[in-house]
Amino acid sequence: MLVESLQLRQFRNYESLDFKFPEGITVFIGQNAQGKTNILEAVYYASLAKSHRTGRDAELIRWDSQQGAVRLGFSRLGVGNTIELRFSRMKRRQMMLNSHVVTPKTLVGSLTTVLFSPEDLYLVKGAPQLRRAFLDTEISQTSPAYYREMNKYGRLITQRNNLLKKIREGQAGRDMLELWDVQLAESAAKITAKRMEAVNRLAMLSRLMQRRISGALESLEVSYDLHAPSGEGGPSLTAGKVTEGLVPWYNEMLNKRHELDIIRGVTSVGPHRDDLKLAVNGVDLRTYGSQGQQRTGALALKLSELEFIRGETGAYPVLLLDDVMSELDPSRRKELLLFLQRERIQTIITATDRAYFPEKKIGAFFSVRQGNVCPL
Repeated sequence: MLVESLQLRQFRNYESLDFKFPEGITVFIGQNAQGKTNILEAVYYASLAKSHRTGRDAELIRWDSQQGAVRLGFSRLGVGNTIELRFSRMKRRQMMLNSHVVTPKTLVGSLTTVLFSPEDLYLVKGAPQLRRAFLDTEISQTSPAYYREMNKYGRLITQRNNLLKKIREGQAGRDMLELWDVQLAESAAKITAKRMEAVNRLAMLSRLMQRRISGALESLEVSYDLHAPSGEGGPSLTAGKVTEGLVPWYNEMLNKRHELDIIRGVTSVGPHRDDLKLAVNGVDLRTYGSQGQQRTGALALKLSELEFIRGETGAYPVLLLDDVMSELDPSRRKELLLFLQRERIQTIITATDRAYFPEKKIGAFFSVRQGNVCPL
């Protein structure tokens, strides 16, 4: 996977930018609010049909314009492709892959990326939804079926929650819940089974990454934490038949929680409640890990995501590092850069200071100032 070119028109603080990416590592240096992260955001959006900074496309358009656009050229396994995104304050966005209008479910997976930003340092100690989002983004880029199932599950949860509220308010009957439970259980089982499969691979990769970054002093253990209601046991699962074992368990749990779900107006069982368990050398990383161990754990998870996607697609994704060099100590920065160079992973990095990088040239450096990009 190689991003070759990027064109921005009226995007964020860029009136116009035409940039050719070199292979290997590209570093954008500049002070805050100059436009460094906007470049990463454009690449990330082209990959996942969404921004990591906002849910409103109108915020991507330059303040004095009504329209904006991103055009990105990339090659995958030697084949050239283009992604074009058009934004308007008056119309819905338009996405095109190789000049054909597409939807997000078609676009996602065409260009694979892994983003690591300062917010991801909270991946270990932050809320469970951060770890679920990490897992879902990873799998969605390699499995269109999973991406579609996640969207379906989200709609089912919304509809069931609306029904629960209506039942609570006396506007609907309880008998309607069974219909939604059957659909939800089937969808939940597919999602959970795919997540468990992915975590099994991720566990091995992240263990190796943690040892590499820590100089073989630490071993990261990752496991899937299936949320079971208090007092309830987990499902009995047989290798190769995980989905089949999960469907009746979810049906049973949903049925048992009817009363509580109606009172609360939300669905309390499902993959939207699950989590990842993380431990270093057998000790819970979230609760007892040092800040350095937690940061190394977050970095190890992100680097294992690179290996996971390569294993699934045959090519490394593009790595986007948004101002994380200042958050890592010198030894971790050194190990990270050595790994990227050794594996020849195309990496786009933003930073505020050239001093975070070794004097020996590791890639191409560019200065970013008020939306202008110049070689350093």
